[in-house]
Amino acid sequence: MYALYLLTPQGPQPLPWPAEAASLDDATRTLPPGFYTTFRTFDGKRRVLGLRRHLRRLYAHLSEPPPLTEEQLRAGLRAVLASFPAAEARVRLVMVPGTGCYALLEPLHLPPPEVYRHGVPTITVDLRRPRPHEKRTEFLQARAALQARLRAVGAYEALLAPWGRIREGLTSNFFWVREGTLYTAKWGILPGVTRATVLRLARKEGIPTRYRALPVAEVPTIAEAFITSSSRGIVPVVRIDAQPVGDGRPGPRTRALMDAYAAYVTRAAEPI
Repeated sequence: MYALYLLTPQGPQPLPWPAEAASLDDATRTLPPGFYTTFRTFDGKRRVLGLRRHLRRLYAHLSEPPPLTEEQLRAGLRAVLASFPAAEARVRLVMVPGTGCYALLEPLHLPPPEVYRHGVPTITVDLRRPRPHEKRTEFLQARAALQARLRAVGAYEALLAPWGRIREGLTSNFFWVREGTLYTAKWGILPGVTRATVLRLARKEGIPTRYRALPVAEVPTIAEAFITSSSRGIVPVVRIDAQPVGDGRPGPRTRALMDAYAAYVTRAAEPI
């Protein structure tokens, strides 16, 4: 069950879902080039965590007047979500300069509980975003090839490690813990909305935070790791390539932040 709309100042226009598309990524690759953002809904498709930040990122890199205002986009999004027959949705917005904003919807399917209980394996790849701060649809082409490789080796996520330093995930931000301090890269990454939330929660929980990309050679020295994204929240990482992270189980800092994040989203998601 998927839906595709073009959001315009006059209102949303329903479009046929591409016949060959079996995912949001597949459908996005059939659209004109643009900037995109992806998130999940809460509270019966009425609220989104960090929606202002998602929309700010969507509009930030336009070099010409936007094809519709933020309020027009919000109104269109409310309308299409109200008619979408799923309890909650995963939404992708694709802003195409001079055209409008495409809204792609699918039912929200969260990872199975064991992903959060036991953590996931990852691999490192020598890849970086051409423009890390811009979420451009062109990057989805490189992503498709890597996702096929992930399925082949049984990994959950690829960690982008140009020049031998892990900066972020293919579809996520990356955090790691050593000696009780939480680390994440500061430069050469897409500064995710969930990443910013986790950093705030860490400081509130009294967890020291520092900015540093993780050298792949230092993976054996870290105690914990996790990835974050708007659709999945916090997912523990228990293996990087062939190396277990810590004792191979989600650690206490990760667990504490998962609990804090779960409590936070129920009260902080903003109305669309």
